[in-house]
Amino acid sequence: MSGQLHLADFQPPPGLANRHVQTLLPRLLPRRRLSCHREILELPDGDFVELAWAKPAPAAADAPIFVLFHGLEGSVDSPYARALLAMAAGLGWRAVLMHFRGCGRQPNRLPRAYHSGDTADAYWLIGQLAHRYPRALKVAAGVSLGANMLLKLVAEQGGDGLDLAGAIAIAAPLDLAASADSIHHGFARLYERQLLASLKARVAPRLATLPLALDRADLARVASLRDYDEAVTAPLHGFDGADDYYRRASAGPRLGDLELPTLLLHAADDPFMPPDLFERVPAPSDAVRVEVTRHGGHVGFVEGRRGRLGSWLSRRVARQLQDWLHPAGEAAWRDRRRVSRSGS
Repeated sequence: MSGQLHLADFQPPPGLANRHVQTLLPRLLPRRRLSCHREILELPDGDFVELAWAKPAPAAADAPIFVLFHGLEGSVDSPYARALLAMAAGLGWRAVLMHFRGCGRQPNRLPRAYHSGDTADAYWLIGQLAHRYPRALKVAAGVSLGANMLLKLVAEQGGDGLDLAGAIAIAAPLDLAASADSIHHGFARLYERQLLASLKARVAPRLATLPLALDRADLARVASLRDYDEAVTAPLHGFDGADDYYRRASAGPRLGDLELPTLLLHAADDPFMPPDLFERVPAPSDAVRVEVTRHGGHVGFVEGRRGRLGSWLSRRVARQLQDWLHPAGEAAWRDRRRVSRSGS
């Protein structure tokens, strides 16, 4: 698949190219100011998800809509989420983030959680937005776990199964098993420990009500994300262990099924992924453009502009939103796809 990869124009500031520096830097920068209001979206099974809306003021009735799905244990307070929502709202889009079940301010009602291949809630949300705003152009983006979920959803629904003009997948763990192994080695274990601590803190108070064969002592002994998926994620969501979950939930094998215009953004030095990630998955369809940066870490992409540190990711996503919003952008997208096919 290497011939279909496009080198993106991201350049880290001097001295800030290290993948771990890039991964951690967004968390150290000043928090992006973002005014949001919350909405509870009821789901067909009796549970709910929390939405965080960042609306431009005033918003036209047919203003375009930007839908964002966060990563593992993320929320509207994640640095990338605040940056992307603020960027979209600044462009005049209605911007909304869907918290996966239990990731908002309130625990979810049912004895379950969320996972990388759980597409039903996102599908319901997009359908509700289509009903509310039938004339509005809509684009969805996902980050990390949310990116894998979004790609799987797009593959499942085909080109006209979703009311979306396009999808953007950022740092998608296309091979979940390989990503679980990658984050368990070297300095990346720092990230694994942080994610595990958050996951355990969320599930521990609910152990008595969840259909799991483990107690708090068992949970405390879980030492890796793979172990967590084996002990919690898989049995809670009907998978036969972690390997079965990774196999059935990974979006990588479905890249050839994508019919919706889709942009994949990936850093070659992402510590959450194996370096040969795109050699592990089949070639994507002609609807997909894959852009790879040499640096960027995991959802870092911090650049220097006009003497200040900022988000290249926000700039790149903004450009794509504008491309899909305007007819000239659509023509440019088709031209780039033709160049991609002729050069591959």
